[in-house]
Amino acid sequence: MFAKYLVKVVSSVVALILALLLWVLIISKPSDGQIARSPLLGQPAPSVVGSTIDDQPFELQRRKGSWVVLNFFNSTCVPCINEHHLLVDFANREAKNANGAELYTVVNDDSDFAVREFFSKKGGSWPKLKDDNGTIAVAFGVARVPETWIIDPNGLVRLRVTGELSEGLLEAQLDKLRNEFG
Repeated sequence: MFAKYLVKVVSSVVALILALLLWVLIISKPSDGQIARSPLLGQPAPSVVGSTIDDQPFELQRRKGSWVVLNFFNSTCVPCINEHHLLVDFANREAKNANGAELYTVVNDDSDFAVREFFSKKGGSWPKLKDDNGTIAVAFGVARVPETWIIDPNGLVRLRVTGELSEGLLEAQLDKLRNEFG
């Protein structure tokens, strides 16, 4: 009898602790986005050759002459979901700029169907690159999603942001890089 009571009490306490942890995760504010170091900074971007989820060919080297933003993403990643509206706003801003950056989502461990459904509901018409075997993520040293990289028109890696983007971070950093590197 005592053992059953003890099991119920312990189970209730564990459930309460898990519920509190979940609540903290839900209400916690995202980080401001972290500008991170990488041995790739200032170096030529890794070779990326593949296709989009719409089976269009993609080769990063062919994007030389343009600012390129790669955002590593998964449709079930909470920080990815949280920052998505910022990427939509960023893409809209850049589309109006004569020297606008090209935004690409690199799909990390997700199905084409889930990604299409996510973008259909949340917006965002930019290309989504397949990374089925993780080659692109490994080449960039992506630790976890979301992670965002900026590549300059000469094909050099200029910025790495780990974690969820904060309001205005991507725009401010890109403007700073444009002023510094043309």
